[in-house]
Amino acid sequence: MQENESFTDTVMFDRTFDEGMALVEETARYLDGKGREEARVLPRKAAMLYAGESMRVTTRLMQAASWLLVQRAVRDGDMERDDAMNDRYRLGSREICLGSCAEDTDPLPRELRDLLVRSDSLYRRIARLDDILFGEGEVPSAGARGQLDTLAQAFSQ
Repeated sequence: MQENESFTDTVMFDRTFDEGMALVEETARYLDGKGREEARVLPRKAAMLYAGESMRVTTRLMQAASWLLVQRAVRDGDMERDDAMNDRYRLGSREICLGSCAEDTDPLPRELRDLLVRSDSLYRRIARLDDILFGEGEVPSAGARGQLDTLAQAFSQ
C-alpha cells in the first residue's frame, strides 16, 4: 500500500464489497423464491423461527451493504471520510445482528442456516473494521504500516 492509500483502495475491500453484494443478491433470491416455498411447509413453530431468522439475516446484510456502499462512496470521492465517521453511517443494529438465536435452528431449511452463518461472518468482519477504522479504540499509526496493521488485526480473528 502506498502512503496515501486507504483501506477502500485495497483488494481486500474490493473482495469484501463483492462478497457482501453477492450475498445480498443470493439471499434475496432465496427468500423470494425457494425460501418462501420452504417456509410454507414448515410446522408452525419452525415457521415462526424462520420468520425471525430471515429478518435477522436481512438486517445483517442491509447493514453490511449500507456500510460497504458508504465506504465506496468515500473512495470514489462522493462522500467525505469525516461524514462517513458520523454515527448515522456507522454499522448499526449490532444487538440484533450479533445476537444468536435462542432456539435450535436445526428445523430451519439448510440454505437459510447457511445464509445465517455466512451473513454473521460478513457482519462480524465489517463490525471489526468499523470499530478499527472509526471506533473509539486505539488510533492506528499513520501511513501504510499502520493501515496494514489495522487490516491484519481486523481479519486475524
